[in-house]
Amino acid sequence: MRFRRKGLSAPLAITAVLAMVGVPVVLGSSAQAAPGCKVDYTITNQWDTGFGATVTVTNLGDPISGGWTLEWDFPGNQRVQQGWNGTFGQQGTRVTVRDAGWNGSLGTGGTVSPGFNGSFSGTNAKPTVFTLNGTTCTGSTTPTTTTSPTTSSPTTTTTTPGPGGPKADNPYAGAGVYVNPEWSAKAAAEPGGSRIANQPTGVWLDRIAAIAGTSTSRGLRGHLDEALLQAAGKPLVVQLVIYNLPGRDCAALASNGELKADELSRYQTEYIDPIAAILADAKYSALRVVTVIEIDSLPNLVTNVTPRATATPQCDVMKANGNYVNGVGYALSKFGPIPNVYNYIDAGHHGWLGWDDNLAPSAALFAQAARTAGSTPAYVHGFIANTANYGALKEPYFTVNDSVGGTSVRTSKWIDWNRYVDELSYAKAFQEEAVRAGFPSDVGMLIDTSRNGWGGSARPTGAGPSTTVDAYVNGGRTDRRIHLGNWCNQSGAGIGERPKAAPEAGIDAYVWIKPPGESDGASKEIPNTEGKGFDRMCDPTYTGNPRNQNNLSGALPDAPLSGHWFSAQFQELMKNAYPAL
Repeated sequence: MRFRRKGLSAPLAITAVLAMVGVPVVLGSSAQAAPGCKVDYTITNQWDTGFGATVTVTNLGDPISGGWTLEWDFPGNQRVQQGWNGTFGQQGTRVTVRDAGWNGSLGTGGTVSPGFNGSFSGTNAKPTVFTLNGTTCTGSTTPTTTTSPTTSSPTTTTTTPGPGGPKADNPYAGAGVYVNPEWSAKAAAEPGGSRIANQPTGVWLDRIAAIAGTSTSRGLRGHLDEALLQAAGKPLVVQLVIYNLPGRDCAALASNGELKADELSRYQTEYIDPIAAILADAKYSALRVVTVIEIDSLPNLVTNVTPRATATPQCDVMKANGNYVNGVGYALSKFGPIPNVYNYIDAGHHGWLGWDDNLAPSAALFAQAARTAGSTPAYVHGFIANTANYGALKEPYFTVNDSVGGTSVRTSKWIDWNRYVDELSYAKAFQEEAVRAGFPSDVGMLIDTSRNGWGGSARPTGAGPSTTVDAYVNGGRTDRRIHLGNWCNQSGAGIGERPKAAPEAGIDAYVWIKPPGESDGASKEIPNTEGKGFDRMCDPTYTGNPRNQNNLSGALPDAPLSGHWFSAQFQELMKNAYPAL
């Protein structure tokens, strides 16, 4: 199950009905007819600094079976204190209410009545506009017409229903996960590779050509068709990496993409729209499709822009033109309404966003993107930590609360005042921060464990010496990188925990989104037609930059282009696997 906030309490006694206002809103429907509904916002009780209210939703359209999310903005300083008949969250003036699970279905003419107790000062004016599943009130069963962020022509937002019923709370629970035959064949061809060749990995759609496929790799439909065969009538998750933003990877070069910084329109029409059309095909409606949305994108707009010392001109451009935010919002808006698609936004890792001045601003930026270009936070099923990175899942021999001789370990060079020392603690903290930023309170988390095992002979077996904080941390840490900022083909890394559903409270799954054996980037410049540059962080002789405090890169030598097979890395990952193979 999800990592949930403490349950909300029952309502106070209703003493009077002070006001009622009927406001129609549009609801997402489980049938193809146009949806519609109305909302009655009733203040049931009011005193000097508080009040109670009931929000009654009546469905005017076809039956709803996929759950609902209601949103509104308070006109004043009202705050929700406790709620019932729904899961409440509030960020600023924005209130989000999701169904409570048991009331997620709503027949034609049916009603549901979430209620809450709140606080206020001054006036207690009623909200006037409500939305459900991102669609604004219309007062009829006519679909809402919205304007595309890149054109002035209207487009109609529709939802294609599927036969699978409401979305699963955790898509991995009770389901198999797709094994990519192409990666599996490469793994099985390696000595000892058959031990992990049957593990599920992510399918990377890292350029437009990947959608249709190339002469050496199948396209999206090819993977989905194979997934139907693997499913054999049982639930099966297919993991897709959506990774082709304009100006992609603005703080690095190894995984730069094909689209220029100003090519948002191409991203939308040539990349996102074709993927969405395939995923909405009823042929694939029984599959559970997990989309990992644009790794290493939005966090760059927090940590690698002016006036930070780690700023790059490219990231300043992407912050100024808004194409990362608009691109992510557009992708969410297209995939979110598809009933069997589960969006997880990439949330970096603890060695990137774990500091106080990075974590909250990043969650707020993600919330901004989730409300851009027709999207809504309801279209975000969760977040993923450590995608294609090496952060240890758990550091067993020290915690961030330890001290040596009265000095906090947070002062050590390795931790450097970070709040988190591993990915599990970071993932749970990020989930809480995302809720505070306005995402639903049951939003889930994934952790990529494909390369964060750090086993082998170099793995510590106990705490470091208690002489100094640096000796204590360096002697006990399982993450053996030279610096937390090192990310390219790391020497000494090993395969981590095997993919597993619901391994910890709050974690939907451990996953292998980065397929072991696929390079992070080339060790030297290699001409190519894939838009991939040469990043010195993939050169083992490179002495670093401000983002890794000018340390050696720790990269393996003789690496190929990012995404290409790297046999030496694969063998090292198996050798250093933890748990051992």
